[in-house]
Amino acid sequence: MRLPIFVLGAGASGAMAGGRLRDQVPIARNFLFSVFEWFGELGLFCARLIRAVLTPPYEFGELLRQCDAIGSKSLPLVALAGAATGVVLSLQTRDSLTRFGAKAFLPAVIVFSIIKESGPIITGLIVSGRVGAGIGAELGSMKVTEQIDAMEASAVDPYKFLVATRVAACILMLPLLTVVSNFCGIFMGWVANTLSEPISLRLFFEDGFKNMEFTDYIPPIVKTAVFGLTIGIVSCFQGIRTSGGTEGVGRSATSSVVLSSLFVILADVILVRLILMIWG
Repeated sequence: MRLPIFVLGAGASGAMAGGRLRDQVPIARNFLFSVFEWFGELGLFCARLIRAVLTPPYEFGELLRQCDAIGSKSLPLVALAGAATGVVLSLQTRDSLTRFGAKAFLPAVIVFSIIKESGPIITGLIVSGRVGAGIGAELGSMKVTEQIDAMEASAVDPYKFLVATRVAACILMLPLLTVVSNFCGIFMGWVANTLSEPISLRLFFEDGFKNMEFTDYIPPIVKTAVFGLTIGIVSCFQGIRTSGGTEGVGRSATSSVVLSSLFVILADVILVRLILMIWG
């Protein structure tokens, strides 16, 4: 008995779909394997980093140089991003609060929003973009030109001189950069508000900070330090595992930015939950 044409077509298309599905299985398996391999290498990298941090001597001169490279050179971009955040937050929040007759709370809303969330996450993403690409490209270039191998052959620990200093500089500079971003954001929030309804800077700051307590400043500092740790580790790891010549350097720089930004966002979500559990 001859089968109808549509039955034969359905059977053929089903076979093709099954074949495509079987072709996707190795791809998914290889992807999962590469993910587990990446995290395994990251664990070994962190173990070597911890050993380098715990054993003297320490490279304080290189640490200061990295603090300057990460901090001062990121300052203009961070300040501009913070100022823009303050202006946008002031304009948007003012309109929303006016609808509910709560315009008097605008300074407090701006201060709380910037200090507790907007300032840290904006600074973390800005630094992950600028510093992450720089560290990834720098260490990647040293890796493909065998400078790191030469350091190891000369009994110089690259993890102590190259990695630990950059990670420590990120941890130290992120909170300071966040303070600058917060100040610029709050100040420009006042400027944007003053253009619509004049208010003195002193009164704006008094209304904004009068309900802030000391415990409100601790979580943002901890959060930004964790962001710095995340950016430093991911960027250095991507740079030091570079391979494939100049193309590999470009891939390392790109992956450093992407992964640093991704892990900063994930860390922010986790830390917000932990902070709410601890501080309420």
